[in-house]
Amino acid sequence: MDLPEADETGGETQPERPDDGRAWYVVHTYSGYENKVKTNLERRVESMGMQDKIFRVLIPTEEEIDFRDGKKRIVTRKIFPGYVLVEMIMQDDSWYVVRNTPGVTGFVGSGNRPIPLDEAEVRAILHGMEEEEARPKVAFDVGDPVRVVSGPFVNFTGVIDEVNLERGKLRVIVSMFGRETPVELEFHQVEKTL
Repeated sequence: MDLPEADETGGETQPERPDDGRAWYVVHTYSGYENKVKTNLERRVESMGMQDKIFRVLIPTEEEIDFRDGKKRIVTRKIFPGYVLVEMIMQDDSWYVVRNTPGVTGFVGSGNRPIPLDEAEVRAILHGMEEEEARPKVAFDVGDPVRVVSGPFVNFTGVIDEVNLERGKLRVIVSMFGRETPVELEFHQVEKTL
């Protein structure tokens, strides 16, 4: 599905949606089996000739910046663990192929009737996945005691006074020469203490 494009007025135009009955459905999987379900389902679609009814299989993910042991790492995190999105035309044969894929526990919906996602939900998920910059995973809160692990204030301890997500920085109050001093540090420069 294409994301909306801006028109001359600056507003969004609606994506072209084929009028063939296709929609996005949420499939529940065993937790941790999302990638295996995606691979298995794509193989089944190919081998059973269902490309005209099952179009895409998607595992919504986002990149996060994780700070551990003073080191910065980019990790890919599943937005909806235990779930896979499938763009398909819901008919008995396509339902059967998806439902009987190893690792699939069922569709999300009421009873045996899967409920498709609405277009706004799909657009929000796809847009969230396309964001180019990894977001910092913040394990810090105001008031947390921390120890500085790198930079000019290494081995100083203090308390977090402010967390700035946009800049990936913290303001930490450290005690230097008997005075409380605010110091601006990056997330990877500190670790929590107990």
